[in-house]
Amino acid sequence: MQEFKVDKHNTIVAESENTRSGFRHVVILMRDGHEVDRTKVTYINRTWESFPFETALQKILGKHPEISPKTKSKFFDRASGRHHEEVESQFRTTAAVASLGNLFGKTEKEKADWKTRMLKAGIPELMLPEDWEQLSDKDKNARLDKIIEMMGKTHEAKKKKNLEDVS
Repeated sequence: MQEFKVDKHNTIVAESENTRSGFRHVVILMRDGHEVDRTKVTYINRTWESFPFETALQKILGKHPEISPKTKSKFFDRASGRHHEEVESQFRTTAAVASLGNLFGKTEKEKADWKTRMLKAGIPELMLPEDWEQLSDKDKNARLDKIIEMMGKTHEAKKKKNLEDVS
């Protein structure tokens, strides 16, 4: 089951169910917590969708003109992952600020504390391991540096591919 937030009042709950001859996607439009509409799309063996539940989501939102075209467009950008560049940009910025801990910190502890604060500020969902406080500051820095490096790698790979496409 997957939940998609359309706007502050509308949410879509989507799930896939097996059938005798294949499977189906069932989507339920919820408005302020109450079911408004439900639709399904049945498939024999697979879909050709560019992201999960695409056809069913289009079908149910197409039946509701009270949801503005602008809201629908924003929703599909998010659901399809086209807003991915925006997220990558946020990750790059957060990584760059967090990496400044190596310059600002005089001790391993100051460096680790800075990086941790900046990563948590940029990624509020960031969860540290349960044993985080028992790690040495050197180990914390090593792990934080790997996270920071990883946050920038996707961008570097994309930049390299774009340079190859130009040449």
